[in-house]
Amino acid sequence: MSADAHDDVVGSGTDATRDGSGVVAPASAEADDRLGAADTPEGRVVFVGAGPGAADLITLRGARALGEADVVVWPRSLVPPEVMEHAREDAEVLTSDDHTLEDVIQLFARAKREGLNVCRLQSGDPAIYATLHEQINACRRMDLPYEIVPGVGSLSAMAAALGQELTVPEVAQSLILTRRAVRVPMPENERLQELAGHGTTMALYLSVRRPRELVADLLAGGYAPETPVAIGYRVSWPDEVLLRCRLDELAATLKSHKITTQALIVLGPGLAAGEEERRSHVYRPNYGHRYRRLGSPKRYKDAGDSSSGDESTGP
Repeated sequence: MSADAHDDVVGSGTDATRDGSGVVAPASAEADDRLGAADTPEGRVVFVGAGPGAADLITLRGARALGEADVVVWPRSLVPPEVMEHAREDAEVLTSDDHTLEDVIQLFARAKREGLNVCRLQSGDPAIYATLHEQINACRRMDLPYEIVPGVGSLSAMAAALGQELTVPEVAQSLILTRRAVRVPMPENERLQELAGHGTTMALYLSVRRPRELVADLLAGGYAPETPVAIGYRVSWPDEVLLRCRLDELAATLKSHKITTQALIVLGPGLAAGEEERRSHVYRPNYGHRYRRLGSPKRYKDAGDSSSGDESTGP
């Protein structure tokens, strides 16, 4: 997901060119014929995580759903035109950056009436800051079937670009994904200062505006001034920018690079983990589980017991 921009929603019934120009054109005659067919199929919406930016980071399932769609809702400021190469040539393409939730609900209602298969592209992964909740509720209210296809999120893409893991044994085993309240309020029990008190790896979305206030909140919450920070601007896009600094240098770093949007901030002690031995327990010779048994066989009599461990459960 482009990390510092909400995924704007779609308008009703207007086509747009796939080069991002937003030029409006009438729907094709073939589409009209298709919509007028006597045996109208059941409409549906597929919410597809299109990845963080790079066109080849959309999943196979997402590309398939895009290729099957009658109508594609395209957030052109957050999903590159190359992703649209998976769409059918005759698909109706609707841009979403200049319309409201009310518009998208009208489109879903049209899909219900006309039996349209709608692919709603979402930047990154639809589960994180994707305006998905209200769109799903609209589908439920009108009894319109929907499906969610997960995508590669900006946090995963940023960790890959940084070349490191975010959960380091005995250093940081928890991730906090949050944002700072600026234009949109936060729940009272999710105040940034209180979350900062955990001192673990934190990913901050939608939070690069007012960076001095952000730094003040993080320091007040308990992070040390020297806490390592990584900044990812448009990660995986051609103009990607990756920066590292200390927490007390964060505001100045953002200002000097003129980063005010579409950026993700990650901080915490795990970013400083170097070449020292921080070995995961699960692959140690003395760590047994149901696939690599040690000691008495009775320990593994219940292969489904999570206490026996496996490759995916050990830190």
